[in-house]
Amino acid sequence: MPKTPYRTAAPPGATADDVEAAFYEALQAADLDQLMACWADDDEIVCVLPGGPRVTGAPAIRAAFERMFSLGAIRAEPQRVRKIETMTTSVHSVIERVEITLSEGPHQSWVVATNVYLKTAQGWR
Repeated sequence: MPKTPYRTAAPPGATADDVEAAFYEALQAADLDQLMACWADDDEIVCVLPGGPRVTGAPAIRAAFERMFSLGAIRAEPQRVRKIETMTTSVHSVIERVEITLSEGPHQSWVVATNVYLKTAQGWR
């Protein structure tokens, strides 16, 4: 049973790559609803933000991104992506260039991330 109102991350027929693009667009726009639409509707979804703890479940993940967005603008762009794909799973090992705007000005760093996408009844998430 869905925990939150269902929202489409990408159009029907979208690929894991399309959902990843939608995720990064939502991240840069600080669009929390669109960002959360990229996640599977599952109690066991997991997120580890840079420097943060392992966060499990949509409410906790949403709260973590709310805190992150409250610190200022975030620009994250995948620069290098390595993929392992099957019919129902796509694992992307990504090197991201991340720029955040703090009160002291912009700060840039490189982050290694692993994004895992599953093909669900609602499409890729």
